Amino acid sequence: MSIKLSAQPTTVRDRLVQSPFLIALLALATGSLIGGVTALGPLYAAAGLLALAIATALLVSVKAGLIAALAVATMIPFGTLPFKAIITPNFLTLVLVALNGVWFLRALARSDTYDVRFGSLGLPLIGFLGLTLFSLVLGARGLPDPQTLHNYAKFVLGVFCYLTVINCVRDRDTARLIVRALIVVGGLSALIGLILWALPDSIALQLLVALGRIGYPTSGRVLRYVEDDPNGLERAIGLGVDPNSFGGMLALVAVLTLTQLAAPRPILPRWLLATLGGLQVLALLLTFSRAALFGLIIAAAFLATVRYRRLWRYMIVAGILGGVLLLGLGYADEFINRVLSGVQFRDQAQQMRLDEYANAIAIIQRYPAFGIGFGQAPDLDLSAGVSSIYLAIGQRMGLIGLAVFLGLIGFWFTRSLRILPHLDDEAASWLLGCQGAIVAALAVGLADHYFFNIEFSHMATLFWCTIGLGSAIEWLINEPPA
Repeated sequence: MSIKLSAQPTTVRDRLVQSPFLIALLALATGSLIGGVTALGPLYAAAGLLALAIATALLVSVKAGLIAALAVATMIPFGTLPFKAIITPNFLTLVLVALNGVWFLRALARSDTYDVRFGSLGLPLIGFLGLTLFSLVLGARGLPDPQTLHNYAKFVLGVFCYLTVINCVRDRDTARLIVRALIVVGGLSALIGLILWALPDSIALQLLVALGRIGYPTSGRVLRYVEDDPNGLERAIGLGVDPNSFGGMLALVAVLTLTQLAAPRPILPRWLLATLGGLQVLALLLTFSRAALFGLIIAAAFLATVRYRRLWRYMIVAGILGGVLLLGLGYADEFINRVLSGVQFRDQAQQMRLDEYANAIAIIQRYPAFGIGFGQAPDLDLSAGVSSIYLAIGQRMGLIGLAVFLGLIGFWFTRSLRILPHLDDEAASWLLGCQGAIVAALAVGLADHYFFNIEFSHMATLFWCTIGLGSAIEWLINEPPA
């Protein structure tokens, strides 16, 4: 679905460019940025100039904006401005606001008519966001606290990425670029995670604490270990703060990479795809996230069943190589025991999950229609928060919200599977990769909540960006391959 907007481009553009207020504002912002960071030292001066260059790129190219958003969401999702404000926005929020502003202003400034695309999910998704707002206000008795409101706004911006992507990815070249970018930034994020994991704990801790100036934690569980035992197995976290969310992100991106590795016309050289995919899978294994591993396996089986039979061979080879690496690192026994204890619900983490599930079901029974919103539970004998997307939606938005979410996802899969046979091999591989990535996220969501958690808005961003990319690829059905 799309809506045509018509405007006089010369009028809009000239007013924007020739506005003295806008020119003064940009000059003031530029001078303040460079002067402020220069006063703080050469490192901050260089960072300020880099930020200025990135901001300029964002304002002239939606492609640069999309790549920047994906890079921030995967590599440094919790980075914020290095100074305090009433509300300190993070890098991802700034990038997404700039990106949405650019494509919307371009929609108004085009000389010919411009079609604002809503895609197959646009209007229902807006309705879903309306339900989230209703649950937020209802659960907070009309007065949500500032922190919850701030996190909720970031979450909404992440969900809105569905509309952002389908309005920015309008041709085959852009789709190819964004798929390629997501694979590469996912590989770089995995590499960062592996480097930090391989470094001595003291050095890794020092590096992570140094990021406190841009919003990262400086105390508590900065490094993460299995069962929170510093003498036990260290878990890879990259710059994602939490190993489970880091693993969930890697599962989504790794499926996209593996799809291209099996595709007849891969988007990157196979040796590079194999390298990036290997980094992503290895980092995922070292998160020791059982949900992420389960999601990766389920998604790979989905892709192998739907089209790419050779993925069964890749899965076997990857399993053997992963086993050899874990054996070589001396972690094979611990890894196997952790997986088995998780399946059998024997360890402390799984016992806590069972308690969370029981608590979430109790909340849903008491507040079945619209849930408790996004704040604290209203009853003293209950607590909000559960390690499952589906139970989290159920307790936050009630069964109505859960039904709408499942309906959205089911409709998207039904439509995309129906369109898949009509796409050429290249575009079909992109759409299959998006489908597999969402299958991975949904499977991870059985035991983790990060793709629907307002405190991890980058995960919602990646989830809905991937769905939006899949919907954008559907528009390429009549566009011939290059």
